[in-house]
Amino acid sequence: MDAIARRRMIRRYTDRPVSREAVIALLEAATRAPSPHNRQPWRFAVLAGDARARLATAMGERLREDLSRDGVPPELIARDVSRSYQRITGAPVCILACMTLRDMDVYPDDRRNAAERWMAGQAVAAAIQNILLAATDLGLGACWMCAPLFCPDTVIETLGLPNDWQPQALITIGHPADAGKGRDRRPVDEVTIWLDN
Repeated sequence: MDAIARRRMIRRYTDRPVSREAVIALLEAATRAPSPHNRQPWRFAVLAGDARARLATAMGERLREDLSRDGVPPELIARDVSRSYQRITGAPVCILACMTLRDMDVYPDDRRNAAERWMAGQAVAAAIQNILLAATDLGLGACWMCAPLFCPDTVIETLGLPNDWQPQALITIGHPADAGKGRDRRPVDEVTIWLDN
């Protein structure tokens, strides 16, 4: 509960490197998440050095194209692209969380195949939450970025990932430069119904 209460999305990091041992500890925490049929559909790519800049540049170009098509003013596009680039390259390490359906069950109908896909996605999300909580426990900061969902083909091509890896999220990792912002949460009674009979 302590790590859950202290966890914040951290978007700015110091220059202090993150040890390989710490990254391995985060990945080990991720692989302890529950998964459907115990198929463990998560896959991870650890990005450091130039890989972060390559990905940030490619994703930024895709973001620029999308926002241009949306009619967003150029100055706002430039700001969004720059902010995204800085968040990715400003972190000493990024973990790209991907999903594979390779080992999931396959059915003759779309309804059950869609359920398998959702189940795999839920497992990857649980693995990501384990990374975030483990990072907090280790005194590291982390931020969950869903941007890869908007340009999976760009991510796969830029990083040379296996074809069955479906990018889900990018988690930036580093030593926090600030405490992050606490966010209000809706009270339990506002998001819960009790069905007793």
